[in-house]
Amino acid sequence: MSLDRYADAIADLDPDRGDVETAELVVTDDVLVKAFVLGPDAEIEPHEHADATNVFHVLEGTPTVIKEGERDRLTAPAVVPNERGDIHGAVNETDERAVLTASLCPLP
Repeated sequence: MSLDRYADAIADLDPDRGDVETAELVVTDDVLVKAFVLGPDAEIEPHEHADATNVFHVLEGTPTVIKEGERDRLTAPAVVPNERGDIHGAVNETDERAVLTASLCPLP
């Protein structure tokens, strides 16, 4: 048995252009870790979590991460902490898929 939840969770995710597909990797009373697979031109709309910290882990590709109005094109691997109340999101402006996870804790 493998302890890794990542590979199996995203194995069947293959979003079309403009689409985002997701998989929950870890769900407990304390934390949610979710994988986001962004097809070309796909976006995770900027949003905030008032009561939780959200950490993006860029695992594949070159997404543009948005944080508090700033945009930064990042190449995997990369980590971006989003403190409580930070407005954050991501967009894939490339022709290849991009994969990131978001860890949210504590859960509201």
